[in-house]
Amino acid sequence: MSAVATTDYPLRERESGGAEQPRWNPLTRTVFRFCVVYSVLFCLTTTQIPFAYSGWFSLSLQGVAISVDRFYEPVLRWVGRTVFDVRVEAIPSGSGDQTIDWVRLFCVLVIAVVAAAVWSVLDRRRTEYRTVAGWFLVFARLCLGGQMLTYGFVKLIPTQMPRPRLSTLIEPYGNFRPMGVLWNQVGSSQPYEILLGLAEVSAGVLLFIPRTALVGAMLSLVDMAQVFVLNMTFDVPVKILSGHLLLLSMVLLAPEARRLCDMLLGRATGPATSPYPFHASSARRIAALVHVLLGIWVAAGLLHAQWLTWHLIGEGRPKPPLYGIWSVTDFTRDGQRLPPLLTDQNRWRRVVVDYPGTFTYQRMDDTLVTVEAKDDPQTHRMVLRTATPQPAPLGILTFQQPAPDKALLTGELEGHQVTISLDRVDPDRLPLRSTGFHWLQDRPNP
Repeated sequence: MSAVATTDYPLRERESGGAEQPRWNPLTRTVFRFCVVYSVLFCLTTTQIPFAYSGWFSLSLQGVAISVDRFYEPVLRWVGRTVFDVRVEAIPSGSGDQTIDWVRLFCVLVIAVVAAAVWSVLDRRRTEYRTVAGWFLVFARLCLGGQMLTYGFVKLIPTQMPRPRLSTLIEPYGNFRPMGVLWNQVGSSQPYEILLGLAEVSAGVLLFIPRTALVGAMLSLVDMAQVFVLNMTFDVPVKILSGHLLLLSMVLLAPEARRLCDMLLGRATGPATSPYPFHASSARRIAALVHVLLGIWVAAGLLHAQWLTWHLIGEGRPKPPLYGIWSVTDFTRDGQRLPPLLTDQNRWRRVVVDYPGTFTYQRMDDTLVTVEAKDDPQTHRMVLRTATPQPAPLGILTFQQPAPDKALLTGELEGHQVTISLDRVDPDRLPLRSTGFHWLQDRPNP
């Protein structure tokens, strides 16, 4: 019985109902109170974490974020104006490091400090919090597990970092910001991205199973350390969330820190000491089943959502009629042929058609301009409108494709009659796509 109890996760607390528990020192009790309040408030007010549990619902992350932010926004706006003298506004940009997010984090910190102080005064006679700690660790584990599954499935089904857009293949490298470099680097190797996602999904799955939660927390720590470093060094605007998920992994590992150090140093380890709120055998079995079923529900919902995303905007999306990179071989404007001069702002150099509803052309100075395009498959017409700052009519072009590698655009563009001849450029012949894997390689091929 003793040997089993020291290795079985659900049995790690061999507590008798009347046994006196060891006292926690005052500093440990104070830090614990603060960690509980701060972590719970952060998890409940950070929309990305609850979003992991809504994969079956037709809700977008930005939509959820806007709704939640509007609930808190009056208070956050007042705090931002009064304390920091800044304007607070929820911007639907996908960034998790907006001004409103930092102000919210400040509010959570202040509330946690005040609540922990009040809790310490009102509950100063209590000597330990093992029962509260057990429930808190379960809550933190489920929050972290859901977020790890979210992080993982968007890579396991490569939608977070898709293959570089066709326009990216002709964009000068120096034009990319650090985040764009990271996104395109990972997206250029889908096996690598899938392996990253597999590691994060594995951590999430392990966290939903009580017996493997410790391993899941260790794997989450490694995964989130990498994510946090990448976010910091490539200026990815998810620094707040990734940093807190890293801290949440440490919180889950903290009760077992001594045993983990003993194991790494090759010393004998004692029984697990992490608090667990379920003690009866039947309660442990029911809790484990509930955790596993919850994990299956979250994983299936996220998998379903990412599969839909893959077919809507990912690699499985429908391709526009003129999909591809096209080189402009001839450009006629109001009956006059425009030679390919680098100083000509009217002539196009290339045309890129990648996603439905968008149309990209490259000027002679290599500037890329993306506009809105409404295609009519029946008449082969494209209605073009500028995308920013305010949509405005740009022109109407009719396209013909006499051969798979030839196309002709005719119509009106910015009030001028144009005829544009195009030749298809095969993107799979570009070095980024054509350079495969080599076991035998006498020289590097950067």
